[in-house]
Amino acid sequence: MGYHVADASSLEWEERPPAAEGLAPRLAADVTTAAALRHSRGRVWRYPPGTRGRRHADRAQEEVFVVISGTLTMLLGDPPERIDVGPRSVVAVEPMTPLQARNEADEELVLYIYGAPPEQGGADFFDDIEL
Repeated sequence: MGYHVADASSLEWEERPPAAEGLAPRLAADVTTAAALRHSRGRVWRYPPGTRGRRHADRAQEEVFVVISGTLTMLLGDPPERIDVGPRSVVAVEPMTPLQARNEADEELVLYIYGAPPEQGGADFFDDIEL
């Protein structure tokens, strides 16, 4: 078949551990499997207010962050530069660039994150940074 649909109503949400103690967990829905992606990986993420992912740099994968709703705060580079983007915005991060996705707002952040090539486990992780 030449296409696959990952309908939001059929996605299964998985709780992901928080990046730091005391933070709410994030929720992720696997789009890679649902849409039968072969050349990239993707997940829809739900970040409650005050939640953040782990600070890391992917070794081979370009990562793309698409904001569906809410405000995404990214810490990019080393030393980190803070970037805030709203709905319908896209942030593309090249391999080996330190990054951290955060929700510093008072409303839930929903975003689609995908990467190519579909490498898993090829990342360096760094200590969290307080703003």
